[in-house]
Amino acid sequence: MTEEPFSPLQILEEARRSLAQSSASLADQEELLKLLDLLILATRNYAEPEKMVDESRLLTSSLVSSQALLMLLKQQMAELDALRKLSLSLTSSLDLQSVLAAVVSEAMHLVRNTRAVHIFLYKEGMLEFGAALDYDGRTTAISTPRENGLTYAVARSGELMIVEDIQTHPLYKDAPSDWEGSIIGIPLKMGDRVVGVMNLSRSNTGGFSASETRLLGLLADQAAVAVSNASLHQKVSAQALSDTVTGLPNRRALDERLESEVKSARRTGFPFAVVMMDLDGFKDVNDTYGHSVGDDVLRVLFNYLAQGLRTSDFLARYGGDELTLVMNQTDMSRALVVCDKILEKLTKFHFPAPDGNRIRIGLSGGVAIYPVHGITGPELLRAADAALYRAKRRDRGKFLPATGPTAPLQ
Repeated sequence: MTEEPFSPLQILEEARRSLAQSSASLADQEELLKLLDLLILATRNYAEPEKMVDESRLLTSSLVSSQALLMLLKQQMAELDALRKLSLSLTSSLDLQSVLAAVVSEAMHLVRNTRAVHIFLYKEGMLEFGAALDYDGRTTAISTPRENGLTYAVARSGELMIVEDIQTHPLYKDAPSDWEGSIIGIPLKMGDRVVGVMNLSRSNTGGFSASETRLLGLLADQAAVAVSNASLHQKVSAQALSDTVTGLPNRRALDERLESEVKSARRTGFPFAVVMMDLDGFKDVNDTYGHSVGDDVLRVLFNYLAQGLRTSDFLARYGGDELTLVMNQTDMSRALVVCDKILEKLTKFHFPAPDGNRIRIGLSGGVAIYPVHGITGPELLRAADAALYRAKRRDRGKFLPATGPTAPLQ
């Protein structure tokens, strides 16, 4: 008895069963079935039914087997699109923290079941925290890198490392007992130089797939370039705001700080102090020993005076042998107490001259308070400078308060 050829409907049903057993999504299944239906309709009038059945079966098998390739292509397209968007995000900012935050955020979405992502920057053999993100949205580090742990091992070797089970791996023998799951450490490299390490941990044990490691590797490459660019920009920006002789903030940095303090004071209602200081007798140092020794005196003395100030205080080189101190949330009485301490500190300072003598320097200053003596940075500087000028003429070696609001600057 001759076997009846499969009908187009039977072929479709067979394809549907095969697709249902595959890992294709419903959308992919429907797309393939629509394509198969069109091809069957096109061969309905085929002259040889037996050949039609054989070729339809072959077509069905090819379509079902090709769904894996279709899914892979879609996955890679999605990955490339994600990396493209990340690249745009990374190159649009030179702020280091913004760059690091974008990297950990994207890493969280690239790998399934990610528990946390950390980035540590690697400078001069030391790791320092860069950024973090976990599944709860927290952005603080779980722990600091251990000398004999994974992060330092990746930084020093420059090689990607995978720990399939934290509880049994030698790198985690000294780790807390509740640490579990798997983790991958990826170096962020510029050429042969490691600039950081990105760790991605999961709560489940096991390895990372080739697709996951490839994706994280591409992400790490982009992150390394972005981190390097942002770090360079940060360094150049810092140099632009630093005095080349003393290393203290320069006049440009002072202007920016004063603008920030004025905005803060207007918002909070707290006063702040601006102190202008000028060295007494420094011209004699330059005349006697030359400007090279004079620069050495300025560098050592100015940094000596910076020690002991509050972390919120701001000391800058205004120019020449002048210093400017900005103290937030400070009134006149508190400012003058700080000035007295500076004068007392100065009595303990001396600089060894090339001829064996000890160079001692005096200091005079003027103090202005926002908003009593001015409501802008330039007005406060002018008021403090006027008080400094009075001290230099009449009370050398003292700090005098400004006498009143200055006239508006032209």
